[in-house]
Amino acid sequence: MTIKELTLDLEKYGDKTITLSGWVRSNRAQKEFGFIMLNDGTKLTNTQIVYDLDLSNFKDVQKISVGSSIKVIGKVYLTPERKQTYEIKASEITIIKDAGENFPIQAKRHTREFLREQAYLRPRTNLYNAIFRTRSVLAFAVHQFFQDKGFIYVQSPIITSNDGEGAGEMFTVTALKPGEKDFSKDFFGKEVFLTVTGQLHAEAYAQAFRNVYTFGPTFRSENSNTPTHAAEFWMIEPEMAFCDLNGNMEIAEEMVKYLIKVAFEKLPEEMELFNNFVDKSLIDRLENVLNKPFRKVKHHDAITILKEANQKFEYLPEYGKDLAKEHEKYLTDVHFKSPVFITDWPKDIKAFYMRLNDDNETVAAVDLLVSGSGELIGGSQREERLELLEKRMQELNMHSDGIDWYIKLRKYGGTTSSGFGMGFERMIMFVTGIENIRDVISFPRTPKNCDY
Repeated sequence: MTIKELTLDLEKYGDKTITLSGWVRSNRAQKEFGFIMLNDGTKLTNTQIVYDLDLSNFKDVQKISVGSSIKVIGKVYLTPERKQTYEIKASEITIIKDAGENFPIQAKRHTREFLREQAYLRPRTNLYNAIFRTRSVLAFAVHQFFQDKGFIYVQSPIITSNDGEGAGEMFTVTALKPGEKDFSKDFFGKEVFLTVTGQLHAEAYAQAFRNVYTFGPTFRSENSNTPTHAAEFWMIEPEMAFCDLNGNMEIAEEMVKYLIKVAFEKLPEEMELFNNFVDKSLIDRLENVLNKPFRKVKHHDAITILKEANQKFEYLPEYGKDLAKEHEKYLTDVHFKSPVFITDWPKDIKAFYMRLNDDNETVAAVDLLVSGSGELIGGSQREERLELLEKRMQELNMHSDGIDWYIKLRKYGGTTSSGFGMGFERMIMFVTGIENIRDVISFPRTPKNCDY
């Protein structure tokens, strides 16, 4: 039996003998009795095990250290008048493996910096147990959201010969020996990379299935050590044929609200922990997102708002330029007091595949900004006009090598299409209040760090 199974039908098991297995979170040993807090991974909260001199191995049980694995046979006693509504009176405790006195994660509060150095053990703490259960539940919810809408799940390739973002920050995959540089002799006969996006491949499938999505790992060799960047992360990327930018924003808003609702419905204990110990304004902020329509503003108008704001910025807002973190925070927290879609971005700071607007200066691009996390989603309506796509690539000195098939989509029945990308870790950070991406990835990969 698991602790989750027990708590789902607690009254049924009152005064009955059950068997539990798990890991010791604490062991308070007294002279004639003791209390073990046991966690088996199926539920955030621990179960109290009471033991006494009736155990044949009482003295050994007294010495069980934190982190040890044990099996407990005992009777369930219901205690509805107490904070802990039940406890187990042990009749038998078997030590599966004692963790010893040097177990790194003792029954005290550790810093997140320390726990990042113990990434293989940190899931045994309450915080990380809650974080990674949240990640699991929301990953399933992503699929549920799109599957319920009839989207096709496309498993886009991890190894690719194209740079989908045109930024050049890619990891090369090679079987060549050190010093060899002739990629024609490499495994694939050309230079190939770890993917930075599944978007281009999703666009191809959208032109057959109409609505598709990818959800998988992506990689960037960006030498950045900020709290929001990692070299390996997961991306959610829907792509919709016959869909313009407005339809794109509708799906994005609906998905964000759906994932928040799932977190509230499926993870009440975890959300309470995050609100109490990570960010005391978390639940209020997420409820505000649920209860308000997302605002929309053009990039030019957003810059005007920032320029007219009665607030000093470290980086002055400028037309034609990107937004800084402090600008995003002002727009979401002060001016709009809600999530906001920034649309119609200057073409010179956006990717080649975004549809050129009639002004020839901006593209049909959109970023979703949210309080606390800043940019949560980036998307666009795709450029379906072949001649304009080729012209834009020429302006950027881009070659068609590796993406000639992508260009040909415009020739062979290509339609209006739109899509967006959401960094899954950014969404987890938003829902949990966690500020560092390294704390929401099981084994984070960052510059100079690829442990485990």
